[in-house]
Amino acid sequence: MKNIAVVFHSAGGTTRQLAMALAAGVAAMPDVTVIQAEITGADINAGRFCNHKLLAQLDSADAIVFGSPTYMGSVSAQFKAFADATSERWESQLWANKIAAGFTIGSNFSGDQLHTLQYLQILANQHGMLWAGLNIAGNHNSAGLNRLGAQSGLIAQSADGVLHETDLLTARYLGQRVAQICNRLIT
Repeated sequence: MKNIAVVFHSAGGTTRQLAMALAAGVAAMPDVTVIQAEITGADINAGRFCNHKLLAQLDSADAIVFGSPTYMGSVSAQFKAFADATSERWESQLWANKIAAGFTIGSNFSGDQLHTLQYLQILANQHGMLWAGLNIAGNHNSAGLNRLGAQSGLIAQSADGVLHETDLLTARYLGQRVAQICNRLIT
């Protein structure tokens, strides 16, 4: 049984909705369990991420999917505090060879969400993880998945807190894709 973790920060609830859809996609696949881990304000003390139990859960995962809203062209401060706290794991390459993926949401169509995905991808690469992007050309399938055309991971958009249905379906698809890759590559 493979363990796939979805670790994310959500401020207004849309990133949480994407995380839940992604986790549902993971859970729909055989031979996997999903760990949903939300970064909250209680996890941060004096600007430092302090949830060691969550970090230990991620240590035992076979794959980690990172999620953050896009704020000012990058991840949220809460997610950044989490990322900074992974430095001890980076030093020992504890997460090396795990599968990784990412998702983000912003209020604008071109609100620099790609930079957030690139930040998540660099974080994964620093840890020696193997990045799984979307294998759907933007808006080129019958369901309209990947409507905003990001190959690096899921980019969603909502200006009013209501998610586009195809963004939720794309999140579910990404969860299934990570589970398939995990089942295929990890013995």
